[in-house]
Amino acid sequence: MINEPIYEPHCATARVLAALLSYPDASLRMALPELAIALLRDTMLSAEHRDAVFALTADLQQGDPLDAEARYVDTFDRGRRTSLHLFEHVHGDSRDRGPAMIDLRQTYAQEGLLLAPGELPDYLPVVLEFASTQPYEVAREFLAEMAHLLQSIHAALARQQSLYAAVVAAALDLAGEPVQLPETVPEAPAEAPLDEYWAEPVVFDGCSAAGQNAAPRVQPIQFVRRDAASPCRSKEAIV
Repeated sequence: MINEPIYEPHCATARVLAALLSYPDASLRMALPELAIALLRDTMLSAEHRDAVFALTADLQQGDPLDAEARYVDTFDRGRRTSLHLFEHVHGDSRDRGPAMIDLRQTYAQEGLLLAPGELPDYLPVVLEFASTQPYEVAREFLAEMAHLLQSIHAALARQQSLYAAVVAAALDLAGEPVQLPETVPEAPAEAPLDEYWAEPVVFDGCSAAGQNAAPRVQPIQFVRRDAASPCRSKEAIV
């Protein structure tokens, strides 16, 4: 007799949060009604956090798609304070980031999960996807280890009055960590002015040295299992 994997409520919650922190392309917008239904059924988040995340899904559904995409890029791709790559907040571009990435990738591999080529293990949607594959206690402990980074990102988003702050706050709730008020979280050092970083090269006019005219770095989340078993296999696909 083969034991069926146990489905736990946090699995769907973590997948919804991972999806909402991903680039809001056409595929995500098509999935928004299903994500909203999953939120309505959610039993893991507090009502306050669930309603705040639901407000983001409604905004993405009702707003202009191009505005949503531009807002995402402005929010997450143009400043380290709100970067969704967690190790940027502690290691920046230093050599220490490489070993940390390797350690995290090995953590995934030990559970039989392999990242698709080009995906970085410290990308928050990937972190949440991994948590969705683990039993609840393991997932909560895993996310709690990164709570100080999530607090920093949430505070930066809250200072910008971004609806995306609700998703990071929900991730903290999932980790069993109280969300700190933005004014109690130390602000990261000032970064170089964005206008200077994103300035157009004079000689090449429309060509971009910093990549500002290129398509945003969309990172589809795809774990490849070595085996079919999963303690958190969902009864239905979330996205």
